[in-house]
Amino acid sequence: MIDIRRPYGKGVYMSRVINIHHEPDKGSRLPDIRVEEPLTLVIFGGTGDLTRRKLLPALYALSTEKRMPEGYRIVGCGRRDYTSESYREEMLGEIKRFRRVEGSDADLKAFVARIDYFKGELDDPEAYERLNKTLGDKKTYPANRLYYLSTSPEFFQPVIGHLKKSKLIYSAGDPDKWSRVVIEKPFGRDLESALGLNREVLRLLNESQVYRIDHYLGKETVQNILSFRFANTIFEPLFNNRFVDHIQVTASETVGMESGRGAYFDQAGSLRDMMQNHLTQLLCLVTMEPPSGLASDAVRNEKVKVLQSIRVPKLDDVAKNTVRAQYAAGQVNGNRVSAYVNEDRVPGDTRTETYVAAKFFIDNWRWSGVPVLLRTGKRMAKKQTSITVQFKKPPMRLFRTVACSDDICDLTETQPNVLTFRIQPDEGISLHFATKRPSMHMVVEDSELDFGYADNYRGTLPEAYERLLMDVMRGDATLFTRSDEVDAAWRIMDPILQGWKERDASIPLHFYAPGSWGPLAADQLFQNETGHWRNE
Repeated sequence: MIDIRRPYGKGVYMSRVINIHHEPDKGSRLPDIRVEEPLTLVIFGGTGDLTRRKLLPALYALSTEKRMPEGYRIVGCGRRDYTSESYREEMLGEIKRFRRVEGSDADLKAFVARIDYFKGELDDPEAYERLNKTLGDKKTYPANRLYYLSTSPEFFQPVIGHLKKSKLIYSAGDPDKWSRVVIEKPFGRDLESALGLNREVLRLLNESQVYRIDHYLGKETVQNILSFRFANTIFEPLFNNRFVDHIQVTASETVGMESGRGAYFDQAGSLRDMMQNHLTQLLCLVTMEPPSGLASDAVRNEKVKVLQSIRVPKLDDVAKNTVRAQYAAGQVNGNRVSAYVNEDRVPGDTRTETYVAAKFFIDNWRWSGVPVLLRTGKRMAKKQTSITVQFKKPPMRLFRTVACSDDICDLTETQPNVLTFRIQPDEGISLHFATKRPSMHMVVEDSELDFGYADNYRGTLPEAYERLLMDVMRGDATLFTRSDEVDAAWRIMDPILQGWKERDASIPLHFYAPGSWGPLAADQLFQNETGHWRNE
């Protein structure tokens, strides 16, 4: 279903809905995608929040949808005093709480029966020897091994080192069995630490064994950016500096430092937590060149080329092209909200940013001169992740444009065409374009062509972790970040962190009201550009 909406008269909206149905030919059904090889999945951090909220519910969904292999086993590793029985009982309740797929009681019990618990310290070599002995029971634990590092970043290298030393990691060329390691973000705190971590990880593992996960890349709507661009000839020719004025990428959140998150976040900040990884990946997908195919390296090669083409900020440009801010105290929906510095486990004198906006330029043939603006923040007006492509205005103003707000209409400037990818929530794609307003006058108005996932597909979209876990179990690295991607992204962001540190006195830390769209100072990024932040 495609919904075309436009204002008609004062305060009245007419809607034309086009239903599009496709009946596939018999025998043309796509083959089911499932994991074929049996495996043992070991989760370090098996008692943590990510395991409870995301990993086990995602694996349960894959199992219920018959995407898991006939033989698989899950081992949760942690320091707490669980037995396998008590761990299963607690995780059963967590899966019920966070699951996307309902399934039957029998399905849930059968899934939980495949989970075991292993107690051990992450930095204890003896624990890995015991783990190796436990997993050596080939009747219970399949030989293929997937290790998921849902741990604090400081444990990434030590855990991999212990796995390697204890012979829990196979050779990358072993024809009979495989071992893979999934590493959660953040991957480094700056360029130096990222280079060092990559160097240590690749000393112990082959790149083909490393899966650096960014859950944004598992979202259905993020993957749809590629299909929208490269499966439609009417749009891709417009994605260049001849037609595009600028691109905006926004990831705003309404939450603050709930659940004691302040201790982690204050060490990271919005640039490390969101911009260096999630927003940079979205930037790559909307600006990359067409890949030679959909194989993992073909896609990742093009993303790296974009990152290598982004102009590295100079120290003197950091103040001009970046804005950092913290949320102040205030009220949201009638409720009192503390300032960031007064949040639990946050130092009172911290200058860590809860909001950051930045302007970048891609110095290549396609995008030369087109600004790309990124912003992300906590305690903002709306939870939203979106990419907006604003096209240039027509070279001649042939028509007058009318705009209406409620029952008041007035003539205004020509509005540019705007294409928006709504990543979350209200997932979909919309296009704003001009149509003649029904009247005796030759005037145009802004109309919207809107595609919504909820209107076109039944059920909920697959969770990002479902897709990513299935891909790593199948050995498909397309949606995972390669080491040179990580390094290239840090080469762009590191100068901003250095600029804030070295020029702290001259680069202000702004403040914004909770429930707003951030500091007014962020508007300065449009000082030499056409347009404004689109707060929709």
